[in-house]
Amino acid sequence: MKKSKKSMAVIMALLAATFYAINTPFSKVLLKNVTPTFMASFLYLGAGIGVGIMYLLNSKREKNIEKLSKTDLPYTLGMIVLDILAPIFLMIGINIGSASNASLLGNFEIVVTTLIALLIFKEVVTSRLWLAIGFITLSSIVLSFEGSGSFKFSLGSLFVILATCCWGLENNCTRMISNKSTYEIVILKGIFSGTGSFIIAIILGERIPDIKYILTSMLLGFVAYGLSIFLYIRAQRDLGAAKTSAYYAIAPFIGTFLSFVVDGDKLTEVYFIGLIFMIIGSVIVVYDTMLKNHIHYHIHTIVHTHNGSTHKHVIKHEHTHSHLVSEEKHSHSHEDYINSVEHKRMHETGV
Repeated sequence: MKKSKKSMAVIMALLAATFYAINTPFSKVLLKNVTPTFMASFLYLGAGIGVGIMYLLNSKREKNIEKLSKTDLPYTLGMIVLDILAPIFLMIGINIGSASNASLLGNFEIVVTTLIALLIFKEVVTSRLWLAIGFITLSSIVLSFEGSGSFKFSLGSLFVILATCCWGLENNCTRMISNKSTYEIVILKGIFSGTGSFIIAIILGERIPDIKYILTSMLLGFVAYGLSIFLYIRAQRDLGAAKTSAYYAIAPFIGTFLSFVVDGDKLTEVYFIGLIFMIIGSVIVVYDTMLKNHIHYHIHTIVHTHNGSTHKHVIKHEHTHSHLVSEEKHSHSHEDYINSVEHKRMHETGV
């Protein structure tokens, strides 16, 4: 891969993480004038409509991409229902709690996604990932209690954790249809999940906000949800899924910093303790994601002369080792040549 192309892919991955990270702190600001359920609705509608416009501009490139079918319906419906519930829980959690805590707690989604993948879809979970899950869970427990020496459970954190649980299950539903058109998936997510949240907001009797707040919320949704996913996929084409996911893991920490700058969140001792555990867990996740098991083959070719005749023996063995994911595939072999004197010595010594 050309260096400039790789650099652009890295930039897109980091932008995807950054765009997603702005969701929490800026939603906190908008929630002063928009109710939580309507906020969730406009975020997803903005993503769906925005990516829909992008699709219209790039429809020719999507002609050969496989579309969703009837067999994908259960996973598609599950994805939409969970995408209705998750942002509503998140907006409630941000509204009544700390935006900085909510940003960090977003990484609990890794725990839920992994556990569901293990228990339901029977995916393999490494010992490193179990260790990371332990640190992230510990951080989430710490962040779920209010600071200043209080052991009172934070209701806001509970709603954020509920949101991550919904998104963890939704990730596994989406994974089952991820080989289909990404544009179609994101548009369905946005339009149907946004509409579902809108209907719930009307039933709950929430007040429809002013048009300027609606448009601002939809713009935030397009950037934080729609554009973020789009850039993530583009980066994935050149970097691969593992490396792109690793870069995306920085999102909660960017969100935390923005929460401090935009919302003026006061960072307590409890927050910093949770931050340490979350950083450790996240670093292990990144390392585990970047690490790949590789079967390593050794081929030994032994050539020797015995009684005037040349003999050749090929011995092959293999072992597995781990290495950081790279763009290029690699393989190599070892060839050992043993001359007649060495061979004679081997026979004389009984080897």
